[in-house]
Amino acid sequence: MSLLCLFITLASVFHPCCGKDQLRACSPGDIIIGGLFPIHIKTNRTTTPGPISCSDFSIQTFLNSQVMIYAIRELNQRTPRVLPNITIGYDIYDTCGDVSLAIRATLQLLQSQTDHQNCSRPANTHASFRETQLKAVIGDSSSEVSVAVARITALSSVAQISYASTSERLSNKMKFPTFLRTISSDENQAKAIADLVMKLNWTAVAIVGSDDAYGRYSSERLEKTFKDTEICIDFINILPSYFSQNKSETHKWLTDLVSSINSSVAEAIIIFTKSSNVKLVIEAAIKGRLNRTWIASDSWSTSKDISSMQDIELAGKVFGFISKKNDVPGFKNYVISNFKNTTNAFLDHYLTRINCSHESKIRPEGSKQWLDPSCLTKHIDRDYSYNTYLAVRVIGEGLRRLLKCDNQQCERTPNFTALELLMEIKKVNFTVNNTHIHFDSKGDPSLGYDIVYWSTNISTRKTHIETIGAYFSKDGVKIPEGLESNVNVSVYNCSKKCDPGQQLQEQGKRCCKICVQCAEGDFSPKDGEECKSCGEEKYSSPQKDTCLDKPVYPIWLDPFNIILCCFQSLGIIVTVVFIIVFTIYRNTPVVKAVGGNLCFLELFSLLACFCLTFNLNGRPTKASCTLGLPVFGIAFCLCISCILVNLLQIVVGFSFSLNTGTWIKKLNKPVAVVSILSGIQFALFVPGFYYFPLTPQKLPLAEIIVYQCNTDSIVFIGLMLGYNTLLALIGFLLAIKGKELPDLYNNALSVAVSMLLHLLICIIFIPIYMNLIGKYKRATAIVTMLASSYSIVCFHLAPKFYIMLFRQEINNERAITENIRMHYVQRGLAVVTS
Repeated sequence: MSLLCLFITLASVFHPCCGKDQLRACSPGDIIIGGLFPIHIKTNRTTTPGPISCSDFSIQTFLNSQVMIYAIRELNQRTPRVLPNITIGYDIYDTCGDVSLAIRATLQLLQSQTDHQNCSRPANTHASFRETQLKAVIGDSSSEVSVAVARITALSSVAQISYASTSERLSNKMKFPTFLRTISSDENQAKAIADLVMKLNWTAVAIVGSDDAYGRYSSERLEKTFKDTEICIDFINILPSYFSQNKSETHKWLTDLVSSINSSVAEAIIIFTKSSNVKLVIEAAIKGRLNRTWIASDSWSTSKDISSMQDIELAGKVFGFISKKNDVPGFKNYVISNFKNTTNAFLDHYLTRINCSHESKIRPEGSKQWLDPSCLTKHIDRDYSYNTYLAVRVIGEGLRRLLKCDNQQCERTPNFTALELLMEIKKVNFTVNNTHIHFDSKGDPSLGYDIVYWSTNISTRKTHIETIGAYFSKDGVKIPEGLESNVNVSVYNCSKKCDPGQQLQEQGKRCCKICVQCAEGDFSPKDGEECKSCGEEKYSSPQKDTCLDKPVYPIWLDPFNIILCCFQSLGIIVTVVFIIVFTIYRNTPVVKAVGGNLCFLELFSLLACFCLTFNLNGRPTKASCTLGLPVFGIAFCLCISCILVNLLQIVVGFSFSLNTGTWIKKLNKPVAVVSILSGIQFALFVPGFYYFPLTPQKLPLAEIIVYQCNTDSIVFIGLMLGYNTLLALIGFLLAIKGKELPDLYNNALSVAVSMLLHLLICIIFIPIYMNLIGKYKRATAIVTMLASSYSIVCFHLAPKFYIMLFRQEINNERAITENIRMHYVQRGLAVVTS
C-alpha cells in the first residue's frame, strides 16, 4: 500500500488538478464507478519530454462513454430498483489512448484512498486502509493501456472490467488478479481467425501486428495457432511503437510493408493492431491499389473512421471479427432525445467543439452549440457499446448480490471493500438482453464473435459493415453456404500448374511451393502430384511422367555382345586349326621347339579359355559363375605353366655352366613343374569358392537391370589373377634371358612379347573390371580373357604355325644345327664340324 501512496503523492505534486488537465466527466453517488475511455485517440507525444495534448476526437468512443453514463442512469432510475436507496455515481476520464495519461487518471481515481499528509507505512496496513466510494473501474479499450492500469488497480483490489482489451496476457491472474472483461480474449479470436481461414480454404496468410501488449501477444498467439494447421504464414510484420505518429520512419516502414504485401503470396493479410495504425496501413493500401483480402481484428473491424475512407474498395475485401453484437436497449432513443436533456463534461465538449459530420474538425470558438441526433446514431456501434453496457450491468449484479438487495431494500450498506465486490463480480452468472454472461477462472467471458464483411455499394461508393456469420468455441465458424466459392483470391494463392514429371516442393520458409523435376527413378503423371518411385524393375522416362521397363543385361543380341561372340568363335576355330596342324607336324623341330607334347596341353588349355568366355555372354547362372573367371584362371595358369616349362627346357639345353646347370636341371621335369604350378592355382580356387561361392546377383541400376555374379569372392579372384600375373612376369624374365641363346624360331622373343602383352592387359583391364558397375562389367571380363588368350595365340603360336605351313625349309634338324653353329661363330667360339 505504501507503493500506491507514493504513486498518488507524485500525481498530486506534479498534477494537482487532474480534472482540469484531462477531459473528465463525473457524477456523485453512494458508490462510484470509474471509467477510462480514449475519447481522443492521438497525442503529441515525442521522444522529447513536454506537455501532452490530445487530438482526433472519436465520436464512437465518446458514445461508448455515454453508454456507461446511460447504463448507470438506468440502474439508478429503473423500476423496480436494482439497488434500492443506493445511488451509483461515475468518474470518467479521457485517456487519449496513452499509457501515461491512463496511469495518471487511475491514480486520480484512487487518490482519496490515501492520507496525503502521512504516506509512511503504518504498522497495520489493512487497519489504516480507508475505503472510498470508488469500487470498480471500466476500461480501457487498448490492451497496452489496460495492462498498465491493471497493475495499479491490483494494488487496491479494485475490479477493472474492460470492454475492448483482448490481449491474452491479461488472462494471467498471477499478474492481473483484478482484471476482467466483457469481450473474448485473443486466444479465442486467434482460433476464430484460423477457423475462418481454413473454412475459406486459404493456405497462406500474412500477419501484421504492433509492438504493444495487444499486437505482439495476438500475433504470437495467431502464429502458434497456425502452426497446428497446414496454413502457412508468409511473413509477420510487427509495427514499431512510433508508427501511429506518422513520422518519416513510419513512411519508410510503410513502404517496406507495402512491398512485402505486393510480393506476398498470402491469400489474406491479418492485422492485429489499434485502429490508428490500421488507418495508415489502409491509406497506403488504397494509394498502392493493393486490392488484397484483409482480416480485421476486433480493434478495427467496425471502425467507421476506416470504413468510410475514400476509395476504400481499392484496398480490397475486408473480413472482420467483433465480439457478439447487440443493441444497447433504449440507447438509440436516448441519443435521439438529446440525451434526455442531461449533461456531462464529455457531452459539453462535443457540443461546443466537434462537428458530427467531420469529427476530426474543431468547431470555431464561440460558435453556436449544435447537436444532430440522426448523425450521432450512425456512429453507434453494436459491439464495444454493448460490451460497455454489459460491464455496468455486471457491476450492478455484483453489487446486488453483495448488498443482498431485493426490490425494496438492501440488507447491507455501501460500507464494503472493493475486494468484496471483486469476489462477487467473479461469481456473476446471469442473462442480459438474451446474452448470458459469466467469467471463467481467467476472468474471460463465454461470448462468441460475429464475423463481419465490408460491403461497398458500387453506385454510392459507401461501405456498409454487415454481419455474415458467427463463431463459437464449441461450434466453430458459421458462414453462409457458398461463401467459400464466392471469395476468389486465386490470383494471390500458391496454385501453380506443373508439367507432368514435376512436383510441388517447399522452398525454405516461403509459403508457395515451386515446381521441381522428379529425381531419377521417380515419376509424376499429373499436375504437381508428388513424385513416386518407379521401383526396381522400371525407370523414369526423360520427362519423368511415366515409368519404362528396364532392359535386362547381359543379352545375347546386344551389338557389342555379338562382336565378342565373333571373336570368341574365331578364337576357338583358330585354336582347333592350330591343334590339327600341330598334330600333323608333331615330329618336326618347330613343334619340339615349343615344348613338344606340352604344346598340345598349352593349345587345349587355350581352347578351354576361349570356350569359357561364353559363360559370361548371357544371363549368369550358378554354373556359369563358377565356370567363368575361376576356371579360366586355372586354364590360363596351365597355359602359362607350359610356356614356363618350355623356356626352362631351352635354358637347360644351352646352359654349359656347371654351377648353374645343376639346379636348373633339377627343374627340368616338365610334368612335375606344370602340376605344381597349376596345383597352386587350384589350391587358391578351392577354399575361396567353397566358403564364398559365386552365385547370380540381380543389380538394378538407374535405367537397366544387370545380372552378374556376386563379388563375395573378389579377394580370391584377385589372388588367382595376381598369381597368373606373377607367372607371366617370371615367363617374361626367362624369355628375356633366353634371347641370348641360339633360337632359330625366335621362341624366346615371341614368349616375351606375349607375356608382356598379358602383363599390360592385367594392369589396364583388371582395375577397370574391379571398379566397373553396369552392363559392360561382364563384357570387360570377356575382353580381358580374350586379349590374354589372343596374345599367346598370335605372338607365341602363330609364328610357329606360319613356319610349319610356309617356311618348311627351316623346319628340319639341319637348319637348326646350322643356326646353332652360326650363333657361336658370331661370338668367336670354336665350333666342331663333321
